[in-house]
Amino acid sequence: MALTGIQILKLLPKTNCGECKFPTCLAFAMALAAGKTELDLCPRVSESGRSELSDASAPPIRQLSFGVDDYAVKIGGETVLYRHEKTFFNKPGIGVLITDTMDDSEVERRLAALEYFQYERVGVTMKPEIAAIRFTGSKERFLAIAKHASLRPCSVIIMCDDAAIMKEALDILKSRKPLIYAARPDNYEALGALAKEYSLPLAVAGNGFDEVAALTEKLTAMGLKDLVIDTSKRQVKDAFIDQVAIRRAALVSKFKPLGFPTITFPCDMTSDPMKETVIASLFVAKYAGLIILGDIAGETIFPLLLQRLNIYTDPQRPMTTKEGIYPINNPDENSPVFLTCNFSLTYFIVSGEIENSRVPSWLCIMDTEGLSVMTAWAAGKFVGDLAGSFIKKSGIENSIKHRNLIIPGYAAAILGDLEEELKGWKILIGPREAAHIPGYLKQIRKS
Repeated sequence: MALTGIQILKLLPKTNCGECKFPTCLAFAMALAAGKTELDLCPRVSESGRSELSDASAPPIRQLSFGVDDYAVKIGGETVLYRHEKTFFNKPGIGVLITDTMDDSEVERRLAALEYFQYERVGVTMKPEIAAIRFTGSKERFLAIAKHASLRPCSVIIMCDDAAIMKEALDILKSRKPLIYAARPDNYEALGALAKEYSLPLAVAGNGFDEVAALTEKLTAMGLKDLVIDTSKRQVKDAFIDQVAIRRAALVSKFKPLGFPTITFPCDMTSDPMKETVIASLFVAKYAGLIILGDIAGETIFPLLLQRLNIYTDPQRPMTTKEGIYPINNPDENSPVFLTCNFSLTYFIVSGEIENSRVPSWLCIMDTEGLSVMTAWAAGKFVGDLAGSFIKKSGIENSIKHRNLIIPGYAAAILGDLEEELKGWKILIGPREAAHIPGYLKQIRKS
């Protein structure tokens, strides 16, 4: 039975040394109980404590990462079956398949797509991250593509069962920290040795649960921890059932041989781009760690990225915009100044309406902990004294000649307190609905 954070704390040294990267032993114990860290990070725990804590020392689903810089992918580490129970933490990596049968122009198009298809939404950059390079028989071509990919900003999965060819590819791509795919019953020792030599994560491909579990047990016995599993199912129904079964086995049954993130291949399940997108969306929701597509196009990748963002956004924590001053339409010292909260949806709606009005304006975003205007006001986080203090600290006074501030119509109740806090300022009550902002701006420009 899993231990609670307090039970774990009793077995820790309680020195608060910080060597585990947590500020206190209690914080480390709580993370350990939630399966978000490993006992190995504590260098001071006694051997008896280590033995007793073995069941609580690792997340039920191993967390691992590969790739570097902005395209690094972190997967696994999940602790719940349903996001409303807590949240999903590490979004699945999405990649495009590249094979050694493709010519240079096609390879370049697919690698360029990983850079080109990027979208900004609620302050988050959404993009595919991975080039999955598959060996099908041409060693020279395979290695040439690996070299090409090594020069591009992407994460890489190297797909080759031949250990000798894999080693040559790893020598080319090792600085990119790729994922090795895939260890099978006939090559797991050779690829496992390469994964240890290069300190890289390794995918395991078996025919069903039993074979995968047997392989992961053998590889963990070799000292490998960062594994990704593939039950080799390429029919949608079978693959979906496997994803759910693996998640339940790891979280509910605590079956460690299946306690690893998974990789799925919609690219091998259909040749229809639209159908592939629907299949991929299924695995975004349940419960793939990696999703490899046959190709990338704007009309297919955008909805997948948006779905991924929505599912892997913490439902218990509002999305927020950074506090600060946002210039819209190149404002100057005479431009109007708006004030609103930092709930992302509010920011994007308000800023969009101001932009549509084509009136140069300053938009001041106040930190209300992600609450909307009405909710923040009711919670005491968007009130006159706090708003006035924010305006003083923001530095907006250095950018304008006038002292006029427009507040949301729904926050009219803070007018008196805000006037008291901002002596010499004229507080204007703006529209209650953001859609009325363009008309409001045109009206105040005339007056």
